[in-house]
Amino acid sequence: MNSTKVHPWTALAVLTALNLLNYVDRNVLFAVQPLVQNEFHLSDAQLGYLTSAFLGFYMVAAPFIGPLADRYSRKLIIVIGAIFWSGLTLLTAVTHTYTELLIRHTLVGIGEATFVTIAPTFVADLFPEEKRGRILGIFYLAIPVGSAAGYLLGGNLAPGHGWRFPFYIAAAPGFLLALAVLFLREPERGQFDSLKQTPERATVLGLSRNMAFLTSTLGMAAMTFSLGGIQVWMPQFLYSERHYTLQSANFTFGIIIVIDGILAALAGGWLGDRLLRRFKSAYYLVSAASMLIGVPVMIVALFSKGRMMIPAIAVAAFFLLLNTAPLNAAVINSVDAHIRATGIAVNIFIIHILGDVPSPTMMGWVADKHSLQRAFVLPIIAMVISSAILFYGMKFAPEVNLESAPREVGKA
Repeated sequence: MNSTKVHPWTALAVLTALNLLNYVDRNVLFAVQPLVQNEFHLSDAQLGYLTSAFLGFYMVAAPFIGPLADRYSRKLIIVIGAIFWSGLTLLTAVTHTYTELLIRHTLVGIGEATFVTIAPTFVADLFPEEKRGRILGIFYLAIPVGSAAGYLLGGNLAPGHGWRFPFYIAAAPGFLLALAVLFLREPERGQFDSLKQTPERATVLGLSRNMAFLTSTLGMAAMTFSLGGIQVWMPQFLYSERHYTLQSANFTFGIIIVIDGILAALAGGWLGDRLLRRFKSAYYLVSAASMLIGVPVMIVALFSKGRMMIPAIAVAAFFLLLNTAPLNAAVINSVDAHIRATGIAVNIFIIHILGDVPSPTMMGWVADKHSLQRAFVLPIIAMVISSAILFYGMKFAPEVNLESAPREVGKA
């Protein structure tokens, strides 16, 4: 396809909006968990298993979707997936048992996997390599903004209208955005890439020997374990351990996530791109350092009951989210464009099977046996592990040739 017909900023805006809705949909549950728990008489472990099951199916679906996206239209697969998950979200109206809710939630995971596996490759092909961190920073603004919107939507609507009502609101825009994606033009795969094909970068079997890919993926897995557990349980922690109301717990954490997430995503992408001009391991360094700095602050946040608690949670969340853009850029740069969707699918499988699939249930189990506060020790340990892996991975970062890379074309 002629790249002059590609409208990169329009495509980025539409895909970012759909990504935002993706995170609204999955985070609404976290906001209404106490109401779901009361209606179905669930233990903390059962409640955590809803998210683990969602991510488990999401994770298993990704390896099937990735190879399809490398061969066929990425745009069409995104559209089908968005309609599928939006339709399933509406089925919350007929979930009246824990089993029905569990089935609905797992099927939504399959639908969302179609988007998360493919969209980053689409975005990466819209802009030059030297802008990749910043552009992914914009795309991944959807994580904090969508997550916060989910907390705020559920926290404000559920107490007065029931926990099912926020899901209806979250589902409706998905159909409209799916229609908008149909009007996008698909960019040429790898049109801005400067790195040469090698067996490690350009073949599926080569990924097992690709240390740049493996270290960025394993570092992301440990980060995902930490972030996934914190997102699921922090509102509940503020509600049950610090005696906030359900509405104030979700509002407080939601505001922290949206403000920190916006600042961190943009700052991390900008810093990674700026440092990349000086040394090839910039994306790994920014990610590793942010995780390490966040550890002592998170400890203060969880074991403080005074005025320091909320500021400490905010600072810890900022450093935890600062790695979002550079770490995703590191994964994308480690794989050739023609198997990039497959590489991201493998990445998704690994980061979730080792990350936020087990972490909510593990934290719920520790909470049942001891206390929810003690359960937060697990994500702190995961942050240390992530930092160590990423510092080690710095020496395997690929040498991106920014001077010889093609320049951006087709501006909207």
